[in-house]
Order: sequence, then C-alpha cells, then structure tokens
Amino acid sequence: MINLEYLENIKENTKVSHPEKLEKTDDIQVKIALRNCGVIDPRSIDEYIARGGYFALHKALSEMDRKEIIEIISNSMLRGRGGAGFPTGKKWQTAYDYDVDKKYIICNADEGDPGAYMDRSILENDPHSVLEAMAIAGYAIGSDEGFIYVRAEYPKAVESLKYAIKDAEEKGFLGKNIMDSGFNFTIELRLGSGAFVCGESTALMESIEGKRGMPRVKIHRTAFRGLWQKPTVINNVETLANVAQIILKGADWYRSIGTEKSPGTKVFSLVGDVKNSGLIEVPMGTTLREIIY
Repeated sequence: MINLEYLENIKENTKVSHPEKLEKTDDIQVKIALRNCGVIDPRSIDEYIARGGYFALHKALSEMDRKEIIEIISNSMLRGRGGAGFPTGKKWQTAYDYDVDKKYIICNADEGDPGAYMDRSILENDPHSVLEAMAIAGYAIGSDEGFIYVRAEYPKAVESLKYAIKDAEEKGFLGKNIMDSGFNFTIELRLGSGAFVCGESTALMESIEGKRGMPRVKIHRTAFRGLWQKPTVINNVETLANVAQIILKGADWYRSIGTEKSPGTKVFSLVGDVKNSGLIEVPMGTTLREIIY
C-alpha cells in the first residue's frame, strides 16, 4: 500500500547519487525545473522519492479535490514555458469545466528549436517529474489517459521515459487505483518523426491520431476540442516540471520568485559564441546580460 509512511520511509533511507551537487550555491540560479538534474540517478524511482518525488501526487489524491488543485495552479500564475505563455490554470480549468466521457493530457516534448535542449535535459535526467505532473493534471481535469509526444531524435530521453513509466507502473504511481484513491491514469509515448511543425499543438494531435502532422484550423481551444475531438490539456515539459513543487509548497511560494506578472523561473540553453555554454535556470525578470556574463 502506497501511503505517506511508505514515501517517508523511502525518502529517509535512500541517498541520491550526487549529493555534492546539492551543496553548490549560485548567485543567480534558482532551480525548480532542473532541481534533480545531475543530482539523482534518473533510473532510480527511489532517488526521485528521496528528493520529495510523488509526495505532491499523494497530497493531491488524499488531501485535495480537483478544484483545489486547479485553484493552486491558477493562483501560482504558472504560464506555459513552451513559448506562448498561456496561463496553465486557465487551460486546466477549461478542460475541467466540460463534462464528457473522455479527456486527455499531452506532454509536448517535441523540442525542435535549434540549440534548445531544456526539455531534453529534464526528460533524460528527471523523467518522473513529468510523469507525476501529468498524473496530477489528469486527476485535476478528470482524465485517465496521457500521451508524451517526444522527438525520435532524443533516443536517450525516450529510453529514460520508457524506463520511468515502467517503474512508475510497477510501483503503483501509474495505472489503476493509484495510491488506493480510485484514480486511474496511464501514460503512453508517441515518437515524432522530425517534423518541426509537430511542435504546434494541433499538428501534434493530428500526428498522435495517425494523420499527417499539419496544423488544424483552430476554431475551438484544444481544452474544449483537442485529441479525437475531446477536451485536451497540452503542456510542455518545462511547464510540467514546475507542477509538483507548486502543489507541495503553494502558490505564494511560487509567486515569491520572478516578477509580479510572470512568477517562477525559466530555463535557458546557452549555445554558440559564448564563454560559458550550458543550461541555466533563473527567476523570470533576469536580464540576458546577467545570464550571459
């Protein structure tokens, strides 16, 4: 039986692979989406739990109703990190409002921008943060099925996700009657074939449905009519990587980071003619000068 005591026991008795990286401080970085990257073994679900993993899902299923979850995400002012910046809570609320027999959660992991590898890093190094967030989102809107649409050019990320999904199912964090709550939720992988256009939400859904990946004429929001014409929530990897921490620590905590209108952090990949290349996660409002120099 998965309960709080079970999670606490694993957390107390499991050590992360690279604890020395937790001690490093940085004047500019605040890590939420990247908090586990390079710290834990991505193939160890116990190490993810040792860093507080699946505690948010337990809290959501045992202590909160669906409206409370959506309210916290809305109050946090978390916005989509894929580029559009659409309010995540509003997207979830729209899908929740439709009383239909089937709804879907999609993680958009089709990161096609040249030089961008923010999502890839999370998928390779902390896949359970995405799975946990998708399960929370599924519970919140009333969905029992999710898809991760990932680039086939990310073989390490695909392998990491396959392993994590299998492990989560075996441990009881995905599948039927999750944590004895009566909530069922499954996640399937769908691999893209390198089409840049499939990063667009409606083209992505066409591809999942087995059609040519071309954008639809968008008469309705996807939260109303999306995958197979059912209410569908699509969030990108980085957006989802923030969800569990918001559920655990609250909307006020998240809004204390970043700016008044755009709270939280953003991950950037620094590439090209710069002295220090790599990933960096900083509070919203940080200038490019600070990031680069």
